Amino acid sequence: MYYHVNGEVVPAEEATVSVRDRGFLYGDAAFETLRAYGGAVFEPEAHLERLRDTCESLGMEKAVPADLSERIAETLAANDLAEAYVRVSVTRGTQPGKLTPQPEVSPSVVVIVDSLPRGGREGSSAWDGPATVATVETRAIPDAAIPAGTKTHNYLNGILARLELRDSESDMSANGTSQPDGSSVPVSTDTDQEHRSADEALLREESGAITEGATSNVFFVTDGVLRTPSAECPLLPGITRSVVLDLAASEGIPTDTGSYTRAECRAAEELFLTNTTWELRPVTRLDDREIPAGDGENEGEGGPITRQLANAFDALVERRHY
Repeated sequence: MYYHVNGEVVPAEEATVSVRDRGFLYGDAAFETLRAYGGAVFEPEAHLERLRDTCESLGMEKAVPADLSERIAETLAANDLAEAYVRVSVTRGTQPGKLTPQPEVSPSVVVIVDSLPRGGREGSSAWDGPATVATVETRAIPDAAIPAGTKTHNYLNGILARLELRDSESDMSANGTSQPDGSSVPVSTDTDQEHRSADEALLREESGAITEGATSNVFFVTDGVLRTPSAECPLLPGITRSVVLDLAASEGIPTDTGSYTRAECRAAEELFLTNTTWELRPVTRLDDREIPAGDGENEGEGGPITRQLANAFDALVERRHY
């Protein structure tokens, strides 16, 4: 693989930044995850705007290079990739001193890519199957502490949420009762059971209202209405989230954005997650409740509204990129 580092395309094994880079030392950096279909980035302006907004929030509004789109295209071409995951990172670079940033910025700009399946109507999903989700005790960071709309290298909140899932699964595997035949039966708490083999962690704010997944936005359907936590909540309003809301409007699907409890989400008729790589991913279990996700030839593809929106998303990608 080849990556783009500070203006040059280099082999992956040579793609490095300084150990004194503030992105490495403090997480003092912005990033965006993008997806390329047919050799072109999906929703490029929306991603670029959010990257610039994050850099502005970090006090380095001029750090995003004017030729960033060309750098992405060069990286895709160097790897002969038309269908790809793309990650762009912009750090404050190296500076003298310690925590307090200096006004002058010489950013490190890195583009990495990896292959993904073809998208659109003729494509296939980047995920292996529908997701399972578990609510975690890790709380979403209040917007007053770190602006929720920024996408920075400091992802500890999501990491801690995913660690809850991993640790619960490990505990269930390690803790068991021995049976006469040598097998074991797990001894676990209700929380362990809810976390079993979950793919995504569902975070809540201090009030208990749900916010988002560790790396995804959450949508659910009740009474025929598509619902998702409002951007007023402490969450990162994803680019795919915005596209899905636009598609729902064009498809005539009633929508509501607001503040929702875990119980409201668990009572959903349909549930799905969105992010750039997954697009729309149906959910078949939230905690200990099974969520309907299609049957017969549609099994695992989500309920009727989920499938309608997924088809509309695929059609949009097909029109724009193929």
